[in-house]
Amino acid sequence: MQTKTTDTSKADKPLEFLSFTLGEEEYGIDIQKVQELRGYDAVTRIANAPEFIKGVVNLRGIIVPIIDMRIRFGIGTPSYDQFTVVIVLNIGGRVVGMVVDSVSDVITLAAEQIKPAPAMGSALDTDYLIGLGTLEERMLILVDIDRLMSSEEMGLVEAAAA
Repeated sequence: MQTKTTDTSKADKPLEFLSFTLGEEEYGIDIQKVQELRGYDAVTRIANAPEFIKGVVNLRGIIVPIIDMRIRFGIGTPSYDQFTVVIVLNIGGRVVGMVVDSVSDVITLAAEQIKPAPAMGSALDTDYLIGLGTLEERMLILVDIDRLMSSEEMGLVEAAAA
């Protein structure tokens, strides 16, 4: 007698996202890309760097570029206070810091809770979105952080060879 094996494909597994805010909106990124969370500290500016790259910090001997996501997405003027958080990411073997207004929590979403992002001429190109995560009354804009950070415009992480 043959036993039926259950398909444990990636689509069936719930995904965990770190939720954070930028302005009035709540975003989510894959928790597996997050190395650590830090408060916002002074950065060393780099001449001729794009405006959204605030500068670099020395994180235990590793020079980490710090990107301000408010500037990158064109969401108002950034302000830095006690709630400002730097999400330290590890993407493609490169460590990058991402400044956000605040971090909320880790949210687990099943595949059916993730809807495709509608095409709209917004500040955030839908190429960099996984979709929209729905959890009760909350809606999370799920960012494909790998694709965003390895985009040519960012120039921070080498694009993965196809």
